[in-house]
Amino acid sequence: MIGRINHIAIAVPDLAAASTRYRDLLGARVGEPQALPEHGVIVVFVDTGNAKVELMAPLGEDSPIAGFLEKNPAGGMHHMCFEVRDIATATQRLVAGGARVLGDGRPRTGAHGLPVIFLHPKDFDGVLIELEEIGEG
Repeated sequence: MIGRINHIAIAVPDLAAASTRYRDLLGARVGEPQALPEHGVIVVFVDTGNAKVELMAPLGEDSPIAGFLEKNPAGGMHHMCFEVRDIATATQRLVAGGARVLGDGRPRTGAHGLPVIFLHPKDFDGVLIELEEIGEG
């Protein structure tokens, strides 16, 4: 059901500093900051060629990653995103198998303008999983 890893998201306390480290020390191609108010984050994507790294920082005090950074002040891996062809079918299959979809269970628009859902980390060995619909491409 899942396809390739689309990105690994890392919560960071300072987005500009993290972006600079990835660009200057690792020689990575680093995109521009993108505010996602509906998700409460600001993100920068680092293109590694075969997948992306999403650096993310809180956008506002009610950001869902603020609590993560309180527990992990230096930052750390927040979630993994896998591509799926059909998010509705994937969601139905997951729920039927006992997985919990976070939120109201309906896809939201993600950073790439595509439908996404998040799966409860307790159902996947402590890892928050994001699924992003890529269609039939």
